[in-house]
Amino acid sequence: MSSTPSSFPSTPPVNSTVRRLPPPPDKLATLIDKSKSINQILQIHAFLLRHNLNLNYHPILNFKLQRSYASLNRLDNAITLFNQTPSPNVFLYTNIIHYHTLNHLHHQALFYYSQMLLNNVQPNQFTLSSILKSCRISSAKCLHSQAIKFGYESDLYVRTNLLNVYAKAGDVKSADKLFVRMSERSLVSLTAMITSYAKHGELERARELFDELREKDVVCWNVMIDGYAQNGMANESLALFRGMLAAKVRPDEVTVLAVLSACGQIGASDSGRWVHSYIKNNGIQVNVRVGTALIDMYSKCGDLEDARQVFENLDNKDVVAWNSMIMGYAIHGFVQEALQLFNEMLMIGIQPSDITFIGVLTACANSGLVTEGRSFFKSMKENYWIEPKIEHYGCMMNLLGRAGQLEEAYDLVRNMKIKPDTVLWGTLLGACRQHGNVGLAEEVVEFLVENDLANSGTYVLLSNVYAAAGDWDGVGKVRALMKESGIAKEPGCSSIEVNNKIHEFLAGDLRHPNCGEIYTKLEEINGWLKDCGYTPQTETVLHDLEKSQREQSLAVHSEKLALAFGLISTRPGTTLKVVKNLRVCPDCHAVTKLLSKITGRKIVMRDRNRFHHFENGICSCRDYW
Repeated sequence: MSSTPSSFPSTPPVNSTVRRLPPPPDKLATLIDKSKSINQILQIHAFLLRHNLNLNYHPILNFKLQRSYASLNRLDNAITLFNQTPSPNVFLYTNIIHYHTLNHLHHQALFYYSQMLLNNVQPNQFTLSSILKSCRISSAKCLHSQAIKFGYESDLYVRTNLLNVYAKAGDVKSADKLFVRMSERSLVSLTAMITSYAKHGELERARELFDELREKDVVCWNVMIDGYAQNGMANESLALFRGMLAAKVRPDEVTVLAVLSACGQIGASDSGRWVHSYIKNNGIQVNVRVGTALIDMYSKCGDLEDARQVFENLDNKDVVAWNSMIMGYAIHGFVQEALQLFNEMLMIGIQPSDITFIGVLTACANSGLVTEGRSFFKSMKENYWIEPKIEHYGCMMNLLGRAGQLEEAYDLVRNMKIKPDTVLWGTLLGACRQHGNVGLAEEVVEFLVENDLANSGTYVLLSNVYAAAGDWDGVGKVRALMKESGIAKEPGCSSIEVNNKIHEFLAGDLRHPNCGEIYTKLEEINGWLKDCGYTPQTETVLHDLEKSQREQSLAVHSEKLALAFGLISTRPGTTLKVVKNLRVCPDCHAVTKLLSKITGRKIVMRDRNRFHHFENGICSCRDYW
């Protein structure tokens, strides 16, 4: 969209000595209003010039011409007319501001508004409504004061646009104050408040407003569905999406992006496939954004072949699409495929981003490629001018920690240019647990406490370090401290999708409708395991339990309940896919390997760190996780 003034049709010489009188201005105004093409407007403008009709003496014609030029994508002509007007009135200023805003020329819109005030032309409610759409919050606060000064603060459109600016900027308090005082609430203002609440995690307030709406458009549904997805409430997001379909509201691209994200979060593979089918059958274009969302969803649901097929069929792949596929391979532990894709990306001239290196370093960490990981980390700044972020240091901590390079990991975190976060320290403590380094764990915790960096997770991890080392006195002390401080360990939760429904289990869960059948199957599984010579790995179970109780505690871990339910609910040979919120414990890992061999089934398990593909008694992680 050009905003540079252009020339108008030149006035042709008049050869005839007889002139026709031009139509009266009101008829010309009607002709302009009825014109639907730029050629018609140009002809009318040429007619006015031929008949020496000075637009400065016909403000209505001037206004309508400017508005028509701007609405027909000739903002340059509208600007020329505006600049030729000696003293533009409020309507001309409002018109020129409005169309600059529509064309995202926000700086110019603000310039015309400032010029208007300098020329002592008082804005009206329509001027303020238009200019607010071009404002950041700092300018909006000034305009809010002017709206009060000129008496337009209570106008529905002005207040709605003010609310929208505050809501988008994250000033929920100011937006809420305006919203509460609105006697009449438009769909726009309600949607703005729902968006604001959802964006800042106030899902209950957002849902209350959403449910109050009698008629909801697709934008309103999208805001609420995406709000749930962005706040980790994937089940609620999918349930609302089903409600949207039941209400006969047609989903659009924004809808499917939010729903695919929700499917990926909880590993809802069947639901994700249904959404993919809906996209194909309902004319939603698989552009780069949708394609990348599909790759991400399939990868997180354990369906790498489907992710790769979407990737291969995607036109005009950008770096985000490449990153998504690289990360997909990385979290599944397929390091060769991830690095090959990275090299292909470089060969075709796509510059890697900081996200690319998170994928590459994750692949190295999941496969123990310490030397390669160090090299990639070093190359970020030296070869690609990318400054490492906290996420890259986290990947290096994971890489070094798993490989047992704990001192190097500790040095790295202490010498970082940026402040390490709790996730980074937690990764180091997790590595101490894995390798039984109690001394370093105590040193790290002491440092965190002295620098006021310790949180609930710090004590949980230290307790786990002591338990792994068999130091039950240490476990007891930490547990007592946790109890005094009201710190609770995050419960393990596993989910499995069966017939398009997600079933969730906690350890020892008795809430499921098929609880009796599940525990009967669990007893049968325990019999299979004993026949194979399996011995429960009770080393890390609290020592204040008897041996039989410790074995029973392991037997009802959430992932085992999910697997038992999967075995009774699906046909023989069906792949079972389980999602665990924590790192899978060594005992459950060993049990799942045996189950894959006993049942002849492929089992895919996603834990907090990575994917495990179990088949015929072997795990894809090669017991390195």
